[in-house]
Amino acid sequence: MTSNLSLRAEAEAWLADDPDPASRDELRAVLDNAPELADRFAGPLRFGTAGLRGPLRAGPNGMNLAVVRGAAAGLVRWLGAQQAAPDERPVVIGYDARHGSHAFAVETARVVTGAGRRALLMPRPLPTPVLAFAVRRHRAAAGVMVTASHNPPQDNGYKVYLADGAQLVPPADAEIERAIREVGPLASVSLGGPGEVLDEAIVREYVDAALGVIDPDVPRELAVAYTPMHGVGREVFAATLQAAGYSAPFVVAEQAEPDPDFPTVAFPNPEEPGAMDRLLALAAHEGADIAIANDPDADRCAVAYERDGQWHQLRGDEVGALLADHLMRRGVRGRYATTIVSSSLLSRMCAEHDLPYGETLTGFKWIVRAGDDLVYGYEEALGYCVAPGMVRDKDGITAALLVCELAAGLKAELRTLGDRLDELAVRYGVHATDQLSVRVEDLGEIARMMATIRDRPPADLLDEPVTAIEDRLPESDVLILRAGTTRVVVRPSGTEPKLKAYLEVVEPVAGGDIAGARERAAASLSALRTETAEALGLR
Repeated sequence: MTSNLSLRAEAEAWLADDPDPASRDELRAVLDNAPELADRFAGPLRFGTAGLRGPLRAGPNGMNLAVVRGAAAGLVRWLGAQQAAPDERPVVIGYDARHGSHAFAVETARVVTGAGRRALLMPRPLPTPVLAFAVRRHRAAAGVMVTASHNPPQDNGYKVYLADGAQLVPPADAEIERAIREVGPLASVSLGGPGEVLDEAIVREYVDAALGVIDPDVPRELAVAYTPMHGVGREVFAATLQAAGYSAPFVVAEQAEPDPDFPTVAFPNPEEPGAMDRLLALAAHEGADIAIANDPDADRCAVAYERDGQWHQLRGDEVGALLADHLMRRGVRGRYATTIVSSSLLSRMCAEHDLPYGETLTGFKWIVRAGDDLVYGYEEALGYCVAPGMVRDKDGITAALLVCELAAGLKAELRTLGDRLDELAVRYGVHATDQLSVRVEDLGEIARMMATIRDRPPADLLDEPVTAIEDRLPESDVLILRAGTTRVVVRPSGTEPKLKAYLEVVEPVAGGDIAGARERAAASLSALRTETAEALGLR
């Protein structure tokens, strides 16, 4: 009873300081619901893999105006502590089309101007990579992007970029969280005007810079089917594609305009089963050469191609290898980087081409910091950085443009993306990857599964003895198991209530029998999936 009284007192104190009448009404309605109240006050949102992210609801463990005001106030307090004299550089603020995004962006701008800084607000809902580009273009002290990327419609989020144009990393994240806790009553936070709204020139500058990704003297004949998945990518992607000399894409009509409810998909994530169905149907109907999907904030890119009348969606590792190979063939030298959960194929490609290779923790905040010589980075979750000098983050639009260049060149040779993948398989072996993803309601289930596999790791995988167990605690909550040509990486998701196990097997191609190698790899992955589920205590 005491704990419930204490929880209610905490909620009432929050109510007294919440600047949003709608949030106050919402919270009052659940004051007598102890489990609901406990969830909302379980703790503040923390800067995870992709910034603050959570459900739209009142209380510290949700995205709402009070949390945004506190986060913005903590950010400007931290910025002020970073230099001895006031810094004239602005804070650039972007937002997508999700519920609450514009209001959260304006609130951030008012906090920034209230602290005596310039706030530059993007002209409309725009892709995350355009905001990341604008941070460097305007020599900003920091950037904020209000988005929850591919999360369900009830979520929103708050990504912070530092002056170098890359996402927040330690120790800055902990320092800003500490500054947020020191803000005090939200009523005491000074609020200024809504900032300066940038004009459309920032979009044109992004498009012009994106053209530098591709070779101006290669084939451009390509029919593209496209979906922004109810997000904000369509106009910028179409403008970039046409500026590069390609035909306008065929666009999935039902998903063409921003819609924060994402009515045609269960989850607005191209990786989710069924999310690409409308796109593939459109591609088949129009006779397209390739199909491309962005996620709602257009920082991710999914690709599919047609072979023998069937459309095949590529995994992130497959697109990652294709783009790396394309850049290497073009003679782009420098560091190629990926993460510990991505395929090991990139490391083999770098070794053969005598190129520096980088491997980082998950998240583009780490990938783009793999080295000053970085020329390309990718992660298996459909994220690609093909122009780190332009955008120091994953960028689904420039990645899609480079895919189009690759596909158009292959089409001119009467070949497809699948043919190039076959070449890579013959050269390096079939690097087959899969993922076991477990969505939970209770986050304690994730901790239980991680404890289970740590306490009783399997002695063998696919009948080969486990030769290495790498436990990345306390640096990160990641466990890696290796056995021969098999690898399993287990970690909690940084953006969703999921546990993820990343599976990889490598199957040599004997005598040019690519189909046989892929069949063996698929069977091995299926068996590895079962073994991993057992090791996690799921069977």
